[in-house]
Amino acid sequence: MNLRELVSALNDFASPALAESWDNVGLLVEPSPPHTVNTLFLTNDLTEEVMEEAVQKKADLVLSYHPPIFTPLKRVTCKTWKERLVVRALENRIGIYSPHTAYDAIPHGVNNWLAKGLGACTSVPLHPSTAPSSPAEGTHRVEFSADAEHLDAVLSKIKDIPEISCLTTLPARVEGQEQTRINLNCSQKALLEVVALLSQNSLLYHKTEILLLQKPLLPHTGMGRLCTLSEPVSLSDMIERIKGHLQLPHVRVALGAGRTLESPVKKAALCAGSGRSVLKGTEADLYLTGEMSHHDVLDAVASGISVILCEHSNTERGFLSELRNELAIHLQNKINIIVSEKDKDPLQVA
Repeated sequence: MNLRELVSALNDFASPALAESWDNVGLLVEPSPPHTVNTLFLTNDLTEEVMEEAVQKKADLVLSYHPPIFTPLKRVTCKTWKERLVVRALENRIGIYSPHTAYDAIPHGVNNWLAKGLGACTSVPLHPSTAPSSPAEGTHRVEFSADAEHLDAVLSKIKDIPEISCLTTLPARVEGQEQTRINLNCSQKALLEVVALLSQNSLLYHKTEILLLQKPLLPHTGMGRLCTLSEPVSLSDMIERIKGHLQLPHVRVALGAGRTLESPVKKAALCAGSGRSVLKGTEADLYLTGEMSHHDVLDAVASGISVILCEHSNTERGFLSELRNELAIHLQNKINIIVSEKDKDPLQVA
């Protein structure tokens, strides 16, 4: 497949618009076109060892879940390991693509895969995603009524305000009088000018309604998951399920206040990677994530919530095998897809 065709297909699989605003997703390194991709190489972290593996396996595009370029590079030399990744990629005509939090949000993504380790359950996003775009333009809708005496003057001034759209007028009867109902959409900036204009006439101002326009929520899409188990299980059984799903010999466990290993788990809140901001304040029996700060763990424990920490990338890496199968179907088996054998969590128990 042509690289640009493949990137378009990857964007269709998980829209970059679903990623968090702070993230750096999409095509990060592009060899000069035309560039044909025969082999797509999947990894959780793109380290120098993994890049060498990609070179040896003749990869044409690396899909790295974590973006290897996050903070801006001021230069591309061989001085730092991330700069060397870019140099090595371009020397070997290998593109780099990263989906990161877009894969966290999608219904068929990392968090849903992590939830499978809990057993039979239903899940909903902790922070639902909104549609990247919606038919309505602007951030606010303004509605007010004006009589014939003021209508032309008001409309003339409103039409001079930038960032106003969907301006419509309809005949209306207000308090027994024939008037015109004006509806318009506008940006936050334009709203201030519209309100300032209408406030000059108390009759108009007191008949004004302002609505906040919100994009619709996307079903089953968003950050984190709140999972309700079909049948409650003990915390000790849950620990064994998670270890089996992630293929880990050990996890770190903090018991919630008043809880034991035999306490039942009915609701579990989870977030792949670093779950602090996503999980915070959620009512559940258990928090499952890769890492949390010491003080966030203390806060959860004080609230009676047990915590299981598996290390950051251990809650993500196992998804790659499932991703390979999903992408093979999505891309109609047009390219070879392989998963890195060198990619691993940098931490181990010694």
